[in-house]
Amino acid sequence: MQKVAFFVFRDQEMCFIHVLLNALDMYEKGNVARIVFEGSATRLVPLLAEASHSLHGLYRETKDKGLIAGACRACSAKMKVLDAVEKEGLPLLEDMKGHPGMHRFLAEGFVIITM
Repeated sequence: MQKVAFFVFRDQEMCFIHVLLNALDMYEKGNVARIVFEGSATRLVPLLAEASHSLHGLYRETKDKGLIAGACRACSAKMKVLDAVEKEGLPLLEDMKGHPGMHRFLAEGFVIITM
């Protein structure tokens, strides 16, 4: 079993679809995958939450399967999406001076991929 944490920093939908697909693929093959929204990628949360968005189905599937570790509290506030992230019920990660640290994931045996 492999463990991978995807730290996504960019709000590029064409990149993010591959994060969703890979996380689901890993999960379906018996691995552990987690997605962390960081930086400007936090702006994707309110977009993906909309049922009319083209990636909504994949986003909802990853969320329902517990593959989303959470979103950066500091970046969500800076990008003005903190309320939307809270409304979505995503954990706000802030263990590293308001940002999600990678140390916890490394300590738990995760490989970290940044995008």
